[in-house]
Amino acid sequence: MILGIGSDLIDIRRVERVLERYGDRFVNRVFTAVEREKSERRPNPAESYAKRYAAKEACSKALGTGFRSGVFWRDMGVVNLRSGQPTMTLTGGALKRLQEITPDGMEARIDISLTDEPPMAEAMVIITAVPRGG
Repeated sequence: MILGIGSDLIDIRRVERVLERYGDRFVNRVFTAVEREKSERRPNPAESYAKRYAAKEACSKALGTGFRSGVFWRDMGVVNLRSGQPTMTLTGGALKRLQEITPDGMEARIDISLTDEPPMAEAMVIITAVPRGG
């Protein structure tokens, strides 16, 4: 059962300008340590940060809250499964909201798709409820 769907599109050049102007202040406020480490290893960190930024926006939409009701930027982090498939790890207010919308006896699964075609980056997030242990 689908619990929420969100998408976001961002101009990578906008992220480049924010990185130039605010640098670590922006990065530390918005991204988890795992996301920062992964993005900084990329040839173009701005593209990586833009996709992750879009994923956070899309996830907040899929949760049905946006960035309010206790949901903050670093409550959502893009991580990769062993297979390389991206997903989200939620903490704090985002995790609390996910638990609120997940029916009893079910567990939430977060599927994300990230893409970029400079100068744009896009993310799609689908949150589904699946039987616990299934």
